[in-house]
Amino acid sequence: MSRANGGNGAGEAGAAVAAYPVVPVFHPRREARSAIKRGYPRGAGSVRLCRSIQEVRRLLDQRLVDAVVLDVRHCDGEALTLPARFPRIPMYALSAVRPEDGALLASCREAGFTGILVEGVDNAVAGEWIAARTAQVARRAALADAPRLLRLTDRLQLAAWDEVLRRAGVPTKTGHVAQALRVTREHLSREFGAGGAPNLKRVIDLARAACAADLLGNPGYTVRAVVRILGYASPSHLAGAARRVAGATPLELRELGPRGVLTRFLRGRTRSRV
Repeated sequence: MSRANGGNGAGEAGAAVAAYPVVPVFHPRREARSAIKRGYPRGAGSVRLCRSIQEVRRLLDQRLVDAVVLDVRHCDGEALTLPARFPRIPMYALSAVRPEDGALLASCREAGFTGILVEGVDNAVAGEWIAARTAQVARRAALADAPRLLRLTDRLQLAAWDEVLRRAGVPTKTGHVAQALRVTREHLSREFGAGGAPNLKRVIDLARAACAADLLGNPGYTVRAVVRILGYASPSHLAGAARRVAGATPLELRELGPRGVLTRFLRGRTRSRV
């Protein structure tokens, strides 16, 4: 197996960081904030500590967000509207709970919060527990049988698929995946498409379109917002990718979801020029 050349280490490191989704945490107490950050597994994403609910909203508008953690005691009414606007992004309440807080907990459930963590009791497990229940995890579950359906059986093919999924939130080229796997671009392109598998460029388009479809499942996101978050050059760029991969418009991606994109892809849209 050939080794890749060195490349632009700093640039690739920056792209790798940007590829990770973020988990905004808004909580006034340092101990609770630190517990989430300390317990969140490396490689699963990055925890961003926010000083206000407005900062959480800015991250939702600008970055690929995997989950949101809020102390609902210290949020205004806007916090309870977030689950309905972003149902594909798990929302967690992390708050001190008192015996008289039944109404507060009920309002969180009714608003659509995915889970309620008790501050002080759940601190030790909160990070790992949330990391196992994120938007990224749900997308991967929706595409769990993609390797079998795409005829990816070789170890290099499977490693490339995993890297493509990891980088679905940023513009990705074959060379980025090859460098991460420490092989040459030519070798990866050749080996990935062996055995009847699609070529890698098309699979990158698939993973990013599936991610776009998932984001568009949130009423709080417009097509332009998804274009911005995923780093597409323009709405027409996303439209072209959606058409190549799924024969769909960006708005139709909203209805398809990640699994629907994969199903459309398998209907004769697996090849592109290398």
